[in-house]
Amino acid sequence: MSAAVTAALCEAPFIGAGAGPLAGLRVVELGGLGPGPFCGMLLADLGAEVIRIDRPAETGNPSRFPVLHRGRRSVTVDLKHPDGVALAGRLIRDADAVIEGFRPGAVERMGLGPDVCLAANPRLVYGRMTGWGQDGPLAQEPGHDINYIALAGALHAIAPAGGDPVVPVNLVGDFGGGGMLLALGLVSALLHARTTGQGQVVDAAMTDGTALLLAMTYGFLAQGAWEDRPGVNLLDGGAPFYGVYRCSDGGHVALGAIEPQFYANLLRVLGLEDDPDFARQRDRRTWPTMRARLTEIFASRPRDAWAAAFEGQGACLTPVLSLTEAAEHPHNTARGTFRRGDHGGHEPAPAPRFAATPTASPAPAPRLGAHTDAVLRAAGLYDEDITALREKGIIG
Repeated sequence: MSAAVTAALCEAPFIGAGAGPLAGLRVVELGGLGPGPFCGMLLADLGAEVIRIDRPAETGNPSRFPVLHRGRRSVTVDLKHPDGVALAGRLIRDADAVIEGFRPGAVERMGLGPDVCLAANPRLVYGRMTGWGQDGPLAQEPGHDINYIALAGALHAIAPAGGDPVVPVNLVGDFGGGGMLLALGLVSALLHARTTGQGQVVDAAMTDGTALLLAMTYGFLAQGAWEDRPGVNLLDGGAPFYGVYRCSDGGHVALGAIEPQFYANLLRVLGLEDDPDFARQRDRRTWPTMRARLTEIFASRPRDAWAAAFEGQGACLTPVLSLTEAAEHPHNTARGTFRRGDHGGHEPAPAPRFAATPTASPAPAPRLGAHTDAVLRAAGLYDEDITALREKGIIG
């Protein structure tokens, strides 16, 4: 790359951002899977300008993740070529934050590690998303959500009494303990950088995040209020008034009548106010009998009949909805919890809501590389430079 082009790259402004509390924030996302893109989606939903760098071989393809990749610009750059690394480095030098989700050491070998990037941009917040973390005995081992939540203790706790652990989709490690935690870490470090001018590295590991999600559970365990075995505790399905029951049509209802007033409402609706088996709510000796009775009762009617019977009764009972049903439920429709995506299906709307800085509806996930030319022109490259890079296969 010519010296003139390199100089232009260092001086050119970024393309503008959208609406929301993070408007004006500039983020570069080095293409990855799962929790990293989820973090990028969260930041883009809240108004940050997020440019995702994908591989040139994928140029023109639709995104395989139409929801996770929404709200971004996509450029396709070969990060295995020195000129591609230089392009990415330029975007990172002019950014507030970067997101990478590769195995420890991978970006250092590319030439885009945090030491290099922070030397060029001392205010940069460098977000790193891994399963095991940047160090530790397992740092270089492969893994997935199920492995991370297993090692953090969460998977053991999600099981019926005497049964096998139940896989909670990939919500706990990838997204709750991963991408969400990274987003919080980035925003926290960005606040510090705005105040001090000092950037830093944010090491977000899914094992760490999953352990953090267990804070209340570990607190109960330390107090002796939680048994270290699943399916026998207040909030893991052990309590008969906090669990899931199968109905006559094969559907299910979720019951969460923990507080005395909600428990009383449960008994009232079911006509059990004077039943001696239900007189002592927190007496664990009666829980097996209570559960057997409730199992029999809820199995006598269809799910929606129970939902109608409990509507407005203050007993904390709701139907267990499918993904499609949830997107169409009147409460979720009224709040706009879901929206119709350009892919034709439902998708969650941006959250949370902001009174003073409302977010805009996120743009659909673009075809990969759709913004390569526009981003590079805004970065100071001329059309002939872009053409030359494309002919060399450095960009898509």
